[in-house]
Amino acid sequence: MQRSRLGAIALSSAALLGAALASPALAATDSEIPTFQEFHASTFKDADQQYIVNGDEPIADAGELKGYYDRMVHGSEEAMENGLVVNTVGGSDDKWSTSQVGNLTYCVSSKFGTRKADIVNAMNGGAGLWEAASSKINFVYVPSQDANCTTRNNSVLFSVEPVQTSQYIARAFFPSTPKRSRNVLVDDSIWTSGSWTPANIMGHELGHTLGFRHEHTRPESGTCFEDNNWRPLTPYDSSSIMHYPQCNGTSSNLSMTATDRQGAATLYGS
Repeated sequence: MQRSRLGAIALSSAALLGAALASPALAATDSEIPTFQEFHASTFKDADQQYIVNGDEPIADAGELKGYYDRMVHGSEEAMENGLVVNTVGGSDDKWSTSQVGNLTYCVSSKFGTRKADIVNAMNGGAGLWEAASSKINFVYVPSQDANCTTRNNSVLFSVEPVQTSQYIARAFFPSTPKRSRNVLVDDSIWTSGSWTPANIMGHELGHTLGFRHEHTRPESGTCFEDNNWRPLTPYDSSSIMHYPQCNGTSSNLSMTATDRQGAATLYGS
């Protein structure tokens, strides 16, 4: 979840790349599109050395970042006519198997200190939003693993860890992400995000862990284009929990909508 709220998004090379490719007029000349070197140089590198794109989505290394850049540049002509969208990898839905989605285990790092119970509650609230949408989805908190809650802990599917950054409030991963990079990182700004409740913020991030993309990458949004690697599950929903308000979204509190629930049920079963 991007830190900037309700205001304009700063135009780094990453944002300029998306802006140029979103508009044929802007993409008419190569000079409008940053080179990969410019894109690479301006992309934020997180504490665990992953690159962050689209506000809160990690990319493991420079090689994968180059692949992301190439897909953006060379795949921009592919139109998506069709509020939830699922990430795709190689043309296939990026989702958990039926057995795995019913056992999405996680730990919450003890490094959250006095805020740990609050994070546990926020995770429980965010997970509950998706679990209520599909009986197949089940996030399982494993507190016995909290003392060793890192991506190296193979007793859980993913870890929830604190981070100090000015780049985002929280960020997550997709089902296709390798185990070594499967974590949800949370900054202290989650407690001072106004109408965005911690539970809804975690709900947004857990949407990514289930494979759901930002709703505003769809052409109907008119801004904040990311890429075309997604498949529509529902009609466009400007109020979706997966839609940034600052990207022409119409929800002020990042709450889940009936369309979000419909999309989750469509992908994983009701």
